[in-house]
Amino acid sequence: MVQRSMNSPPRRSPARRLPGWAALILLFGHPLVWSQQAAAAPRDDFALQQIAPGVYAHEGAIADADAINQGDIANVGLVIGARGVAVIDAGGSVAVGRRFLAAIRNLTDKPILYVINTHEHPDHVFGDAAFSGLGAVFVGHKNLPRALAARGPFYLKQFRPILGDAAINEVRLVAPTLLVSDTMSLDLGGRQLTLKAWPPAHTDCDLTIYDSQSHTLFAGDLVFNEHLPVIDGSIKGWMKTLDELAAIPAARVVPGHGPVGEPWPAALNDERRYFDTLSRDIKAALARGLDMRSAAAAAAASERPKWKLFDAYNARNAVDAYAEYEWDR
Repeated sequence: MVQRSMNSPPRRSPARRLPGWAALILLFGHPLVWSQQAAAAPRDDFALQQIAPGVYAHEGAIADADAINQGDIANVGLVIGARGVAVIDAGGSVAVGRRFLAAIRNLTDKPILYVINTHEHPDHVFGDAAFSGLGAVFVGHKNLPRALAARGPFYLKQFRPILGDAAINEVRLVAPTLLVSDTMSLDLGGRQLTLKAWPPAHTDCDLTIYDSQSHTLFAGDLVFNEHLPVIDGSIKGWMKTLDELAAIPAARVVPGHGPVGEPWPAALNDERRYFDTLSRDIKAALARGLDMRSAAAAAAASERPKWKLFDAYNARNAVDAYAEYEWDR
């Protein structure tokens, strides 16, 4: 998770020239080179749960990607209208994408009109190739093509030892041709989806999808449930975005990770608390003059028992937050 959009002050001292993502890599390694943990058990089916009429979601495992789970670690979903289907994210490998497509075909034979990517991370887009050649229009944030082009070679290289050669050789990063710069409406036939492009938060190409008929919000990785949120854009931007997200008149949310269908906007409470705690602790560390590594080691420690994968991602979040907040002093 690199290359976030960030306006740096015009004159930075040599000691502080690295942007947050670069400092993060030097100190802790790249956020997407995930920690090696016990492999998740294989998943033989691809369960799609109906969370509202015509609205389905699949819960990925709350785990790091590995050869056994095949990258099935992010939530994906679909909305069915009278005219056809919108797919929301495609999973973390082509194998996952194929299983998702097969599950869709068990539900409906209506054409897949759109494949909507909520952002550029591999666990959400590596499955896109399974939906190529079906006539679907690929949709994304206006920044998504640039992000895929800039990061794609790195992602493919770094995930090769994680998912295996065969899985990576199948991946084709599909740049969207329908780009969202602010808001856009897609008609599925008697069913309108509202897409919104957000400023830098989780990434700099976050997109949400709101189905007004069922009052369901597909939030992508702007919302994490049980899985620790991962910053790859801007903590300040994300905290601001939470307030704007809460104003969406949804009844339920499909987060990017974790249990789906949580009541809205209460589903934001844990994430908001975590960011408030991390922000407070980093600001206090900066006020005490602590360096980045020392600040990252202690920040948001009180949140550890409240999240899965805390140790894999919290220090990296703290580094990113430190890189932003140090310019406020």
